[in-house]
Amino acid sequence: MIDVLAPLPVLLPLLGAAGALLVSGHPAFQRTLSTAVLSAVLAVSVVLLLMADADGATSISVGGWPVPLGIVLVVDRLSALMLVVASTVALGVLVFAVGQGAADGSDETPLSIFHPTFLVLVAGVGNAFLAGDLFNLYVGFEILLMASYVLLTLGGTAARIRGGITYIVVSLTSSLVFLAAIGLVYAATGTVNMAQLAVRLGELPEGTQVLLQSMLLIAFGIKAAVFPLSAWLPDSYPTAPAPVTAVFAGLLTKVGVYAIIRTQTLLFPGGALDDLLLWAALATMLVGILGAVAQSDLRRMLSFTLVSHIGYMAFGIALGTAAGLAGAVFYVAHHIAIQTTLFLVAGLVERQGGTTSVDRLGGLARRSPLLAVLFFVPAMNLAGIPPLSGFIGKLGLLQAGVADGSTGALTLVAGGVVTSLLTLLAVARVWTRAFWRSPSQSPAEETPAAAAADAVQRHRPASGDGAGPSDGAASPDGPARTALQEAWRRHTAVATAAEPGLAPAAGAVRALRPLPRTMVGATAALVALTVALTGLAGPLYGLADRASTDLLERTPYISSVFGEGQVP
Repeated sequence: MIDVLAPLPVLLPLLGAAGALLVSGHPAFQRTLSTAVLSAVLAVSVVLLLMADADGATSISVGGWPVPLGIVLVVDRLSALMLVVASTVALGVLVFAVGQGAADGSDETPLSIFHPTFLVLVAGVGNAFLAGDLFNLYVGFEILLMASYVLLTLGGTAARIRGGITYIVVSLTSSLVFLAAIGLVYAATGTVNMAQLAVRLGELPEGTQVLLQSMLLIAFGIKAAVFPLSAWLPDSYPTAPAPVTAVFAGLLTKVGVYAIIRTQTLLFPGGALDDLLLWAALATMLVGILGAVAQSDLRRMLSFTLVSHIGYMAFGIALGTAAGLAGAVFYVAHHIAIQTTLFLVAGLVERQGGTTSVDRLGGLARRSPLLAVLFFVPAMNLAGIPPLSGFIGKLGLLQAGVADGSTGALTLVAGGVVTSLLTLLAVARVWTRAFWRSPSQSPAEETPAAAAADAVQRHRPASGDGAGPSDGAASPDGPARTALQEAWRRHTAVATAAEPGLAPAAGAVRALRPLPRTMVGATAALVALTVALTGLAGPLYGLADRASTDLLERTPYISSVFGEGQVP
């Protein structure tokens, strides 16, 4: 049965992407097809997880080629768990995007482009999780990165193009480092099959092992946004449409974290660079969360917390113990769900409040209680408030650090506590400013219409008649003023739609846009998932513990590829 099911998390999205292109002229068919494909991927992933937990690691050689000549897909507890969580959040994001496309006429997520590209991205993620050799892992990365280039620049705005260029340059750099590392690994060992490398890399001189490990760690560290390789992320993610940002935040960095876990435990179990990774984890935590505290924009704040909490995962990996790896695996699953949900909530906040700047928002809790609940629950989970899953994951990691007892581990424990407190501070500031504070207390009385009016007033010549923006052709700064005039006309039209003949008052509170039910329903479902992780924390942590034991033993993985007792 594994021979049939293992390729499906990759094959189904690719076939679905082809089908979505064929029916690009029929949006309803595209939506139905994409939703059905991701639902099927989720069902298959759940079955694979149940099989892996019951029977242990299994593998399939695609095309029937003998190992290690063929492409090997390996299903163990770790890869199956990542597939389940990834397909779950991908389905939720897709439903959110369908609702947004239906409400906005697909301006933000054009159906003919978005659906096939999104399915290709999911196929790349699945391929990366199942890859049994380094080159197939590289192919998985490239598939999802090519799709992400398209998704990141949807809409073609200047900000998205700038963010996309940064993302592309950084991604290509990491891919080049990864490809060079694969070439060196093959030159040194004669194989790229990871089960075979687990044996052959240990026979190399120590200096060669450290070089190869360093190159792979740099490549995956860029993709995972581990400090100091994380500066690209806060400038790239916030510019994309809400569903795109959500799936990027939830999945793309975690694929990098997964690759670090797999290579550090399977290929380089000696821990030569564990101390370096430990201090990188501390820097990632603190630099990321200090950046988050300094932000006044919700999306940028979440982007910095994303970087910061990658440090918790790196902490567990660097410890190299069963408890540390179990905490890291649990925290990866938790963080995928939490971060995806919060970015979807940020999309709802922007849609209803007109901005994600917390200084320009206010009173959302009173005017939209449901939106307030959707933000509050995952925000407290991210901060690690008991008894939510964020607290359980952090507690497990901190206990593993204390049990280790080394100076570095105890320093990380202190850093983890400080990071958790500062995370609570960051999300509490958003809550008090955007949700709890009355609109009348906010400097945001400078509404979009008022901001446009003030900007025009500052740029208009002294000879203006005071009635509104004058013709910019007679002034040296005409192009800038022409844009301001257009902003004035646009916001005037919005403000006067309800009461024709009335100009927008400078102190008027912006009317909230209604939220489409599909978008709210998808977000609420993911919030419910984050709460369910708390209720299922016991079984999930038990699964993570069994996965960490397999990772450290390495024998189950190698035996699944070459057979019991065989030495590759």
